[in-house]
Amino acid sequence: MIALLKTYSWQELRHHPWRNLAAVVAVMLGVALAFSVHLINASALDEFSNAVRTINGEPDLSLRGMQGPFDETIFARVAQLEGVAAVSPVLEMSTYAQAPGQARVTLRVVGVDALVIARVAPALMPQPVEGADRMALFAPNTLFFNAAAAKALNNSTLQLQSELTFKPVTVAGQVSASGAPLGVMDLGAAQELFGKVGLLSRIDLRLQAGVDRATFVRNLTTDPTWPAHLTFSKPDDAAEQASNLSSAYRVNLTVLALVALFTGAFLVFSVLSLSVAKRAQQFALLGVLGLSGTQRLKLILWESLILGLLGSVSGIALGTALAALALHWLGGDLGGGYFTGAAPALQWSAWAAGVYGGLGVAAALVGGWWPARQAQRLPLAQTLKGLGGGALESKSHWISLILIASSAILAWLPAINGIPIAAYVSVALLLLGGISALPWLVGGLLERVAPWVARTTLPLLAVERARRVRETAAVAVSGVVASLSLAVALTVMVASFRDSVTQWLDRVLPADLYVRSANSLGASDTVYFSPALVKAVAQIEGVQRVQPLRQLSLLLDSTRPPVVLIARPLDDPDRDLPLIQPALPVPAGQIGIYVSEAMVDLYDAQPGTVFKPLIKAFKPLEDAQQAGEAIFFVAGVWRDYARQTGTITLDKRTFEALTGDVRANDLALWLQSPNDLVRVQNTIRQLADPSGSGAGALLEFGSSAQIRATSLKIFDRSFAVTYWLQAIAIGIGLFGVAASFSAQVLARRKEFGLLAHLGLTRRQILWVVALEGAAWTSLGALAGLALGLGVAVVLVKVVNPQSFHWTMDMMLPWARLLSLCGAVVVAGTLTAWLAGRAAASKDAVLAVKEDW
Repeated sequence: MIALLKTYSWQELRHHPWRNLAAVVAVMLGVALAFSVHLINASALDEFSNAVRTINGEPDLSLRGMQGPFDETIFARVAQLEGVAAVSPVLEMSTYAQAPGQARVTLRVVGVDALVIARVAPALMPQPVEGADRMALFAPNTLFFNAAAAKALNNSTLQLQSELTFKPVTVAGQVSASGAPLGVMDLGAAQELFGKVGLLSRIDLRLQAGVDRATFVRNLTTDPTWPAHLTFSKPDDAAEQASNLSSAYRVNLTVLALVALFTGAFLVFSVLSLSVAKRAQQFALLGVLGLSGTQRLKLILWESLILGLLGSVSGIALGTALAALALHWLGGDLGGGYFTGAAPALQWSAWAAGVYGGLGVAAALVGGWWPARQAQRLPLAQTLKGLGGGALESKSHWISLILIASSAILAWLPAINGIPIAAYVSVALLLLGGISALPWLVGGLLERVAPWVARTTLPLLAVERARRVRETAAVAVSGVVASLSLAVALTVMVASFRDSVTQWLDRVLPADLYVRSANSLGASDTVYFSPALVKAVAQIEGVQRVQPLRQLSLLLDSTRPPVVLIARPLDDPDRDLPLIQPALPVPAGQIGIYVSEAMVDLYDAQPGTVFKPLIKAFKPLEDAQQAGEAIFFVAGVWRDYARQTGTITLDKRTFEALTGDVRANDLALWLQSPNDLVRVQNTIRQLADPSGSGAGALLEFGSSAQIRATSLKIFDRSFAVTYWLQAIAIGIGLFGVAASFSAQVLARRKEFGLLAHLGLTRRQILWVVALEGAAWTSLGALAGLALGLGVAVVLVKVVNPQSFHWTMDMMLPWARLLSLCGAVVVAGTLTAWLAGRAAASKDAVLAVKEDW
């Protein structure tokens, strides 16, 4: 019997390929999008981890400065520590390299001690070209490239940028390290080339056998003589940081991709509902011949299983192709900037394919369950006479209320490991609760509408029919409600985010012109403006005011990515920063700092408290030490949509007093006249390049209007995929309406035939069907709008803060939302009219004679 059911299901699907193709495509898209996101991220993370392992080697511990490079005198003390077997000093920095006739390339330069590096990180051991002098390992201005650097800079002579000048270097060999472009040189040569004599970025330690790493670190960090601004990290910390940083981004992408599966389940439901309606008399005849209700249920589930398998297998194949293309053309960036520069090979995973394929099959089975139950419960005698399959069972609305209440409770639970799992479950429960409450909503609203149409025949027929079969109406519009609610939620979220970013840009871009020395934070300590250049720029004719800005990385926690420290003039923090609340007064003797929202979430930097982790990050000058250590008071929290890991801002004069660092990375200029913009830019280029070496061309300029327009363009391009997903979801919902109305037409052929015998014309019957479609889709649009706004509140107020640690103001684009709902109602009405054309055919009139 099972084999017979499988054969029957397969033959049914094979003879109606176009009807079932839409369901297969819906499942395929959901599986493909989710699986491709997983493959891209897994491949990029694997490549990043391999690169970190080859570059950092396999030391037991790495010693780093919280505020960047530290004094190399600490090396002698570390080398003499008990339990240390080997130490390797390293100076690493990010800069720009340029070969003759080529564009600049971001290059990571690592200075090493060639005598000890092979014991700790053999992949960084320089290998001179054949015939080269062995002493080239220690030669000044000599680099050894990895494969990525050699491909990007195919020349033996090139220039490296230090400050705003070029330094000539020679490529004398290679290293085996993988990853982004990398150059290795002698430690002393690197210190001299970049003006960092006496400084190190890290010290790698290999411990003696039997030495416990945790005990070793604890004994050192509890020693009062140990420098507090130095911290230990493990070799795998960098890969773990990248994984944790990108986890929220990739989970959100995956959830967004699985939206297609959610709506795909409704499409499978619609397709199989139509199939059951068309074959109702066949099922009734099979039932009379001995096919039980359970066997009829299994038959439909077999069909949904086949649809799910076809969609999942094709989705896995399509997802693999999409991931391979994305990795080839776009790298592993994922659009979020987490793995910039990596061009990883595809890492295909059988278990991941099984998981995402299983999700596709599960979605198809869920969509096929209700049609299968309908086939199981067919009244055999009534169906054989063509009198339809009976009304659907009415469900208690208390279940819906419980689901919605549970959703409200879960929405405000904290994230788990930085992932808003409870919020995602809240959205799912809200949608399920809202959709399950549709019969109650349909009945309640149509009962209020019925008196208004009591004196008009055709609207009365449509409204009464929809009101009496509210369960069927709810099923018909469930796809529209699901798709429209998600479309509304995404529309509100994107509009709110864009509006907040626009306001934020207006606050953070008050100047007329901006000048940047480097476009990456990693190069901020290598490429910068000198105090003399800043002073010269301020004296340019037409420049009213110059505001220098210094930014650098702070490693407050070795298990987390570095935070960004911004030093800028803060004469009036409420005016200069987009603070969420007015700034607090700073207590006497303390230093006011202003943190981003991510600092509050990740480091508990609450306003009005002293932020102790920052105290040991600064190594005070000698005169500052006599006055005691600096105490940092959190005086305000501001929105920072540019950085996810956390940002600390303090006054630049205070920063210079604490560190002696008077360099700048960015300049904000206020001009006397907008017409001076081009002239001032050319003058700055000349000041930055007095020798004519071409260094002035390395500066990046942008007016506030240009930066604002570029930022919003990038924003719109980043969220363009959401509009495609909205269109796909709504299309699936409308297809569900068409399939449901087609099924209704088949079940109501005699009803419409009777109306024709009573005198209704073909046009009037079509009007009845169209009015029913208008009533149903209007209710669906109303419910979808309400549910969508509820989901949008969760996305804006919970998911975004928990995932990315920033908040935004809720913004409702009513014109766009009402246009979206109106388009759905018009499309649903037209879809119902097209599906109802068969109701006015001669077959419907003749069908009445079947009972005579």
